Amino acid sequence: MKLLKKIRKKLLAAHRKLREVRGIVKGLASTGHPLLVHIIPIRRCNLSCTYCNEFDDFSKPVETVEMFRRIDRLGAMGTWIVTISGGEPLLHPELDAIIGRIRKNGIVAGLITNGYLLTADRIERLNRAGLEYLQISIDNVMPDDVSKKSLKVLDQKLQLLAEHAEFAVNINSVLGSGVKNPEDALAVAHRALALGFTSTVGILHDGNGQLQPLGPRETEIFEEIMSLGKKSFTRVNGFQHNIAAGRENDWRCRAGSRYLYVCEDGLVHYCSQQRGYPGIPLAEYTDERRNREFLTKKSCAPRCTVSCVHQVSVLDRWRAPQTTEAGPSADSNTPDSSTLVQLSGSASRH
Repeated sequence: MKLLKKIRKKLLAAHRKLREVRGIVKGLASTGHPLLVHIIPIRRCNLSCTYCNEFDDFSKPVETVEMFRRIDRLGAMGTWIVTISGGEPLLHPELDAIIGRIRKNGIVAGLITNGYLLTADRIERLNRAGLEYLQISIDNVMPDDVSKKSLKVLDQKLQLLAEHAEFAVNINSVLGSGVKNPEDALAVAHRALALGFTSTVGILHDGNGQLQPLGPRETEIFEEIMSLGKKSFTRVNGFQHNIAAGRENDWRCRAGSRYLYVCEDGLVHYCSQQRGYPGIPLAEYTDERRNREFLTKKSCAPRCTVSCVHQVSVLDRWRAPQTTEAGPSADSNTPDSSTLVQLSGSASRH
């Protein structure tokens, strides 16, 4: 039985790799579809990490039929990957059906979770639903007043994932402002690799939402984590060297076009840290609008730390210089580019 399960995992991994290659080829061949969409089925979370601005403790889940409409719309756009985030998406009672709907549309299905609600049975249900990628961010080794997402609390959940998950698992650790012990990130990364997962590292903003360079020891840890593990699309992360040094990145942010953030209200935003812009309902988000945003410069881009948007934009770095300034248009609430600032007290979870 164990041998059959091992063979099945290898076959599924090969299938995921093939889908990844096809997605990259399609993305290089055409700019006419989103590459990655983060979608929020529930804003509520069972935790209250002090650095996070992406949750509340009261919101009801989005109705499943409405989630289906949104996913079908993303399917019609030709979207490559949809990652379910929150809040805590495992709190949605019909999460498995939502994952199934993503797969029915031919889209790669991902999930970002804090991991607290995972059990062996829940993982098996995610397998059956067709989940392909899961990410957990672990902020420290021991829980503290900033974050309860600690290795001590979550290690049993990681062991369950190693035993039961048929989907790929990535563990993200963090460095930067507010992290009391940077050595924790290294411990988290090594534990992830020991269990057969991939490992990435994110860099926190300071309390004002701005970049701050890492200290000497933090930089050493950052470079060591960057050198670990397997190569994959989630490890397209050269931009992070500049972030670690507090330097601005010179890049073309394709948020609003190749990357979309769809909130619980069904509105499209540039990203989790630019909620409100452009703030257009997904059902009304036209090809023309996506094309406009593809060519629009974002003033927040040079100091951006949102990894998923950087990674997606790599595929289009070589083409289509951005010549349009962000500003008001007839079909949006987009502000003048000078007003685009990242929300404070937040780290990229993606």
